[in-house]
Amino acid sequence: MTSFPKSLIDGYEAFRTQRLPTEQSRFRELSERGQSPEVMVIGCCDSRVSPEVIFDAGPGEIFVVRNVANLVPVYEPDGGAHGVSAALEFAVQVLRVKHIVVLGHALCGGIKAFTDKTPPLTESDFIGRWMQMFTKPGEVVEKRDHETVQDFRTRIEKAAVFRSIENLMTFPCIKILVERGKLQLHGAYFGVADGDLFVLDQENKQFVPAAEVV
Repeated sequence: MTSFPKSLIDGYEAFRTQRLPTEQSRFRELSERGQSPEVMVIGCCDSRVSPEVIFDAGPGEIFVVRNVANLVPVYEPDGGAHGVSAALEFAVQVLRVKHIVVLGHALCGGIKAFTDKTPPLTESDFIGRWMQMFTKPGEVVEKRDHETVQDFRTRIEKAAVFRSIENLMTFPCIKILVERGKLQLHGAYFGVADGDLFVLDQENKQFVPAAEVV
């Protein structure tokens, strides 16, 4: 038998002895009545960007799906297996969440691979194919003359949030609920180094500090 990572065992022991006793009743309640989170967060796989940590969420409070670069594909009922789409379907039609938040972040490796046009990391190039959904057919994304490389990456990291929100609206069940006012779509951007959170002002199409959001 291979050895289970000791850091995880140690972490579980800390959870079992410190946090679990204070939340045991919450876990029991969730096991009996099921989950009913009002918020779904679509985040990146990046280990530095945990939605539960950033939003200080307890068990059962947010429904999370994570992937490379927090991307949402367009609605594509082609008979294939679509993990993000399946999670969306469950969150919207079964859990009846009231909010979907797309959480982008600084220093995103998927976006860096996309902007730097990094060669395939494997023969099948899963990352390259996944990042292709960021652009529409015929769309070209290039660095502007006045931009630094870092400014370019930051702009595309934030643009990925816009694109994912746009793609969310291609799902009929989401579009209908949004138009009826029963579901709201949001964007956010997390600064890994400084821990700052910015929330998307969709009307003005810009990110503003979370502290300024009433």
